[in-house]
Amino acid sequence: MARPPSDSRNKKDAASYPSAPLPLREITPGLRPREALAQRGAALLSDDTLLAILLRSGRPGRNVVELARDTLQAFDGLEPLARASFEEIASRRISGLGRVKAMEIAAAFELGRRAAAQQTAGEAPYVRDPESVFRQLRPLAASLRQEVFWALLLDTRNRLIGRPLEVTRGLLDTSPVHPREVFNLAVRHSAAAVILAHNHPSGDPSPSPEDLRVTRQLVEAARILGIRVLDHVIVGRETDQRPGHLSLREQGLATFDGV
Repeated sequence: MARPPSDSRNKKDAASYPSAPLPLREITPGLRPREALAQRGAALLSDDTLLAILLRSGRPGRNVVELARDTLQAFDGLEPLARASFEEIASRRISGLGRVKAMEIAAAFELGRRAAAQQTAGEAPYVRDPESVFRQLRPLAASLRQEVFWALLLDTRNRLIGRPLEVTRGLLDTSPVHPREVFNLAVRHSAAAVILAHNHPSGDPSPSPEDLRVTRQLVEAARILGIRVLDHVIVGRETDQRPGHLSLREQGLATFDGV
């Protein structure tokens, strides 16, 4: 008998599917994934139903909804699956999920991340506090396995100029962040101010001694160039015990220019 999905929020939708391994054609038409989306809309469907639409077909003895559940269970839920690379998905060797379907899953989640991070023309967001920095970077950082350093360029009203710009990738103590790389971007885009940011793949946003050293170096260089640095925000993952980000300015761990 198929196990129910682990997310209790999806039990209502999941309970409407037969637990026996019926071919999808034998499921009541109104309950098939595509028909369910057409009738209810995507927002009301469970994770396994949405994933089943993406997978399109199951395998002998296992319909597509059950294959979707198998896939989610193999990754312990939607969020770890969303962070997995194509290679990681394919390497699980889930029966019925080959390399092409693994590519399609990876591509779908990447499109979602890009869409979440994009801002349409004329809707440049204001960046007024560390929380607004976190909202911009959370989609970009969600699936990263290594540290990425970004510069958020702001205009005179503290609106974001374009997207957060990736400056360097790799551990900060092995991939140095050079001031010229950060502030050349600010000059080229005529930015009035800059916010520094990077992620901690471990999920813990607590700063390391190297984070503090790099921050001091960049702030000193910016002052020489006449560029304001407003903050350095470290992005992690939210838990019940801690927020998903840390502001060095709020914590008083570095001295920054006034807003």
